[in-house]
Amino acid sequence: MNMNIATGINPFLDPIDRILAEIAFSIQLPPSLHAKAVSRYEAVRKHLEATTSFFDDIEHFYPQGSMAIDATISTRGTDDEYDIDIIAQVGGRFRTLSPLDVLLTLERGLAGYRGLKVTRQTRCVTLHYADNMHLDISPVIRDYNYPDRQSHIMHAKGPQPSADDCRVPTNAYAFVEWYKRNTPNETVVRDAFQKRWQDAMRFAADAEVDDVPDQTHFGVKSMATLALQLLKRYRNIRYDDPRRTGRMPPSVMLAYYAAKTSRPGQKLTEALITVCNAIIVDIAHSSARGLRLHVANPEYGEDVFTDRWPESVQQQNLFASDLRELVGGLELLLTEKADLTTIPDWLREMFGGRVVTSVIDRMVAANGSAIKSLAQQYTPAGGLLAGGATLAAPVVAAAKTSPIIKPSSHTFFGDMP
Repeated sequence: MNMNIATGINPFLDPIDRILAEIAFSIQLPPSLHAKAVSRYEAVRKHLEATTSFFDDIEHFYPQGSMAIDATISTRGTDDEYDIDIIAQVGGRFRTLSPLDVLLTLERGLAGYRGLKVTRQTRCVTLHYADNMHLDISPVIRDYNYPDRQSHIMHAKGPQPSADDCRVPTNAYAFVEWYKRNTPNETVVRDAFQKRWQDAMRFAADAEVDDVPDQTHFGVKSMATLALQLLKRYRNIRYDDPRRTGRMPPSVMLAYYAAKTSRPGQKLTEALITVCNAIIVDIAHSSARGLRLHVANPEYGEDVFTDRWPESVQQQNLFASDLRELVGGLELLLTEKADLTTIPDWLREMFGGRVVTSVIDRMVAANGSAIKSLAQQYTPAGGLLAGGATLAAPVVAAAKTSPIIKPSSHTFFGDMP
């Protein structure tokens, strides 16, 4: 097979996909921070290996979750914080310790590390860096004589031992490999985002620069991963609401659905709608039977992704309602019947004000020549037109259920410059 065959669709060429791709671009872990994250977790491993408690007892130290599948985005409701998830597979004397003792030992081993704040969580220990990057290190005990890296993760709330303390089955490594198999590289998507990062770096330098080194990490390789990043961002924004209590739907569950629904050659909007609908259908099926949603690692059934969320049928139904609202808005955009004066505010509500505003500003700047040629025409509502589309508009009061419904003949956000 010719491995040089171009696959996938450039999301920056479609008017609707373009704005979503720009949002995804804005929330992704930048290549420079990816390199910093790698150097940091390698330095942490060396630090732990040099301590008496962990000397010769760290068997593996590797990224899991979003870091491992290149889907890391800025964290809950913010635009400059990133959580990096790491597995610390420990052996030796740790095999005989209780879950709480393993976590406490890890906490003590990291105490004082470079003056950073250390927080012990229920299943990990977090290092807080000054630039808002967080390293979440989860200690696991390997199940020997079983598939590679099948393990048990430590679960203990502390600070005192509890009957709820336990070892939870997991195989993060196997899931990552499954995800990669089900979301094969789409070369056109990969190249489009590599070019987008290179253009951004050159623009930031405000001068001519040498070509980006080949070893620079450009994470996005498939439309499914882009859709996953947008879905996670939407979830983060919804659950940043202080009126919401309890845990968020877990990222690993969303990643499962993104990979399960991945289809080569999908457009970005289509991929996002498809993954949302798959979750909606499964939640509806579970709720109809009065059951909580059950999603397990496809490579290891005892590794249950939904073991802590949802806590109730009502909680999962709320998330399904969120997803239906997002899908409804996206489908309306595809019909070209949306009121363009309200689209910017709808996007801000879905994906966050600061990110969407910066995206719109960038697109206005990129379409500068088009704006000048139109002599800065304005819509009756006061929205600035660029390339035939309203790129910014004042807040417009609209019905909560259908915030962007109104017939319009405009093209959404113009063409790619």
